[in-house]
Amino acid sequence: MKTVRKVAFFLLVGAFFLAGCSPKASALSPSLDEKIAQMLMVGFRGTIVDENHFIVQDIKARKLGGVILFDYDIAERQPGRNIKSPAQVDALVASLQAASSAPLLIAIDQEGGRIARLKARDGFPPTVSHGFLGQVDDLEITSEHSAKLAKTLADLGIGLNLAPVVDLCVNPDNPVIAHYERCFSADPEKTTAHALRFIKAHHQAGVLTSLKHFPGHGSSTTDSHLGFTDISDTWSETELIPFRRLIAQGRADAVMTAHVFHARLDEQHPATLSSAVIGGLLREDLAFEGVVISDDMQMGAITQHYSFETAVHLAIKAGVDILVFGNNLDYDEKIVVRTIALIRGLVDSGSLSASRIDESYHRIQNLKRRL
Repeated sequence: MKTVRKVAFFLLVGAFFLAGCSPKASALSPSLDEKIAQMLMVGFRGTIVDENHFIVQDIKARKLGGVILFDYDIAERQPGRNIKSPAQVDALVASLQAASSAPLLIAIDQEGGRIARLKARDGFPPTVSHGFLGQVDDLEITSEHSAKLAKTLADLGIGLNLAPVVDLCVNPDNPVIAHYERCFSADPEKTTAHALRFIKAHHQAGVLTSLKHFPGHGSSTTDSHLGFTDISDTWSETELIPFRRLIAQGRADAVMTAHVFHARLDEQHPATLSSAVIGGLLREDLAFEGVVISDDMQMGAITQHYSFETAVHLAIKAGVDILVFGNNLDYDEKIVVRTIALIRGLVDSGSLSASRIDESYHRIQNLKRRL
């Protein structure tokens, strides 16, 4: 199954990108709706999928660009959402890729330790946390553990790990970062060194990664999953160092934003919705040219303060390339249809330019070429 799936995927990737470079490319050019669909990464329920499942229909008919897998269904408060065993996940990933006429970005949060969707209890290799690796502080051990973790993803055909976390452990009482041992260290240089080993191991296995959570979630005192998270009085520019170093070294495949608010960076909006943070700080100051991925757009820090329409508009305007709708805090089988219609309407009305959509589309295709 694994070998057949990998061969089929490589043939699909080659055919897709060769078509885009051929003289007939104009006849194969994606529509605006298809470009928009590439900008979406969506979660779904089910350990198996068939032709009737909404996610398969969105992949086939609407050219959905990405999906995200979870082990636990938060809304229903039960495990087994997408993940039950290695063989089952292998088959699920194969089904999802088979439904797509273009390379599908399949993502997961496999940081290690407590934040691991592929758990030992379900038959996957055990993992250790960033915090554990930072405490041991042996880069060879970090490489070894990261290589094992990355191999698990590669063997399953999962192409994007939404990790490493490069937030600094500056607040030991942080309820969402330090509490779960998600940060390597409070030292930016140590964090950078361990994150680099984590990334290299993934690249050697053919798996992409995403730095998170920009511009830094480590100093927060509240959880952005639950509501407004203000880092104005706790954040420092030191928290940018790992992002800056890894971007400068060309190691950042993607960067995930945080839904944190910082009044001195943007007086109105949290980072995910901020042109000053994404377009200014990340794109201009740190010179990042790759894919920007939002944290889950259904988290409380967004939904409690912005309408769906406003949040999507502001995020794209700010520079987000891939909008994540985990469909876990809320569940909406029409989220792809709704979001495509909304963004198309924003382009038609002149609120967003078609060139802005093209920018994200091309960044995403460049990222997929690296799978």
